[in-house]
Amino acid sequence: MVILSEYELVEKPPRGFFVVSHEKSICPCCSGALECIGSRTRTCINETSDKRKLIIRRLRCEECVRIHHELPDMLIPYKRYESKCIEAVIEQNAGLAASFGRCSPMQPGLAVAADESTIRRWREWFRRIVEYLAGCLESAAARFGIGAAVRPEGGGRSALKRIKRQAGAEEGWMAKAVRTATNMNLWVHTRSAFQAAG
Repeated sequence: MVILSEYELVEKPPRGFFVVSHEKSICPCCSGALECIGSRTRTCINETSDKRKLIIRRLRCEECVRIHHELPDMLIPYKRYESKCIEAVIEQNAGLAASFGRCSPMQPGLAVAADESTIRRWREWFRRIVEYLAGCLESAAARFGIGAAVRPEGGGRSALKRIKRQAGAEEGWMAKAVRTATNMNLWVHTRSAFQAAG
């Protein structure tokens, strides 16, 4: 998987929106050159539950021969909703946890049209990966000398604050964090091997 930050969506009815890259992608596994070998469709759902069909490129590394898909940073690997929707839910959840000490259902002020079970899954998914994602960003900062690696001191900073320290606290922090982890080949694949069986 490769995540793009510089791209445009070009509509070509009836097929959908082609993701046109404006950057050169490299293999996250070995840093080899990637060649396009085809495309596939990917459904994208925005905050109002409108669906778009994206056409993303399939790429093969010329060195290690692994296959990668090129996703725009508006998506998180294996998630259908745009990253800004999931980010908004996580932001609200962090605010509620700070206020009430627990998770509670979505409040009417947040405009993400997703059912409660989907929102619960996002929260659980993020709860499971938040420490790992913070570690990925701190590793990237240390490896590339970008910013200061932040280490928790005696239970100090929360993992979410550590992520925002590395990715930035402004809107879009989740897309940046996911892009960094994915393009360093550190993304945890969440698909089950048992999904194909049956």
